[in-house]
Amino acid sequence: MRRASSNTPSLAVSVLTVCIDQDSAEKLELAAENQAWNVTHESMVEYVSAQRRPAISLESKNANAVLAIVDFDRDPEAAQESAAFLQQLFFGRIFIAALSARHDSDLLLKAMRAGCNEILRKPLDEAELTETLGRQNKQWLANTGQSRTAGKVLSFFGSKGGVGTTTIAVNLAHTLTRLQKKVLLIDNHAEYGHVCLYLGLDGNRYHFHELIRNVNRLDSELLRGFIAKHPSGLDVLSSPESHDPNRSIDPDALERTVEFLRSEYDYLILDCETSLNDVNLAVMDRSDQICLVATPEIGAVRDLSRYIDNLSRNEQATTKLHIVVNRHSSNGAIGIEQIEKAIRVPVQTRISNNFAECQKAINLGEPVSADKKTEFVAQMSKWAETLTGTNGHQAAQNGRKKFSLWK
Repeated sequence: MRRASSNTPSLAVSVLTVCIDQDSAEKLELAAENQAWNVTHESMVEYVSAQRRPAISLESKNANAVLAIVDFDRDPEAAQESAAFLQQLFFGRIFIAALSARHDSDLLLKAMRAGCNEILRKPLDEAELTETLGRQNKQWLANTGQSRTAGKVLSFFGSKGGVGTTTIAVNLAHTLTRLQKKVLLIDNHAEYGHVCLYLGLDGNRYHFHELIRNVNRLDSELLRGFIAKHPSGLDVLSSPESHDPNRSIDPDALERTVEFLRSEYDYLILDCETSLNDVNLAVMDRSDQICLVATPEIGAVRDLSRYIDNLSRNEQATTKLHIVVNRHSSNGAIGIEQIEKAIRVPVQTRISNNFAECQKAINLGEPVSADKKTEFVAQMSKWAETLTGTNGHQAAQNGRKKFSLWK
C-alpha cells in the first residue's frame, strides 16, 4: 500500500514493513502519518534478500529516508538476511527496527549485526513508537543539514561509435576535478573500454563490474581497492580488460552500487555503451543528467533522432536529456538548427571541432591540457562551471594555494 501524507512534507520517507502483523502495520502507518513526512508505504509479506529481491517502487528509490520494520519472530535467520539486504539497498539513509516479542541479549546481538538500529517489542506501544519515529525524524533532519549532498550522476551515451563520447566524458571529469570537486569517472563498457587508456592508467587489477558484484559488502575501504588514481586527483573505475561470455550485470545491483558511490563523490561520470540494454537503462534511472553525444553528420544525427524517440517512451528519462554536439563547426554541412529540427529537442552543449588536439592527447594518454587556450578547453571549463556554479579561475587558484601548503 502506498499513500502520501496530507501533512506539509519536510522529508520524503518510505516506510517498509517485512512480515509484520496487521495490528503492528496499522499502528506504524498511523504513527508515520502523524510525522511531517511525505510517506510512501510498502508492505512485504515475505522475507527478502539478495536472492529474493522485492520490487521496489520508484518513490522508495527516490525517498530522502527509509524506515523499515522487520519481524524477527517468524524466521529469525531470514529476518537477519532481510535487514542486511535492506541496509545495503538503501545505504546511508535507512533506519531499521527489529520487531519481536523477545527482548534478550541474543536477539539484540543478532539484530545489531544485521544492521538494525533499534528493537521494538510486541505488541507495539503507540507512545513508544511515536517517540522512536520523532527521534529518528530529528536525526534525519539534522543529517540533511549537516551531511554532504549526494553526488550528481552524469551518464554519457554516443548516438553511435566514433562521435567522441569517451573523450568528452574524460575531459569533463578532469575539468571538474580541477574545480576542486571529488569526481569518479566510471568506464561502464562491458569490456575493452578506453577510459584508462585515454588517461594513461592501468585498469587491469579490478573493474566496475567486479565492484557491482561485491555490492553486498561495499564500503569505503573496499572501494579504495578498486580505484585507479590519476595524478590530477581524478578517481577512475575501469571496464573489464578481458572477454567473458558468462559475465552479466544485475541492474538492481548496479543501481545500489551507484547510490553508494554518489554518497562518496561530488560527481559520478559514466562513459556508457550506445545500446539501450537493461544495464544502461538502470544507469539512466539513477542519472541526474543523460548526455547524448553526436557529431554534425547525417549518420550520427539520424541515430540520435532514433535514440531520442526510443527514450521518449520513458517520461522521466526525457526530462534528464542533455544533447551534446561534438566537433561542431560554424561552416559545417549540418548546422545546429537543422539538428534540432531533426531531433525535435534543443541542443544544450556544442563542442568545437578540435579533433587533432584531442587525438594528440589520447595518443599521449592524458586529458587535453588546461593550459592550452583553445575553444575545446574553454567550452569544457564553461560546462563544468555551469554544473558546479563556481568560477573556474578562482577554484583553480584555491586548489594551487591548498597544494602549496604541503610544499
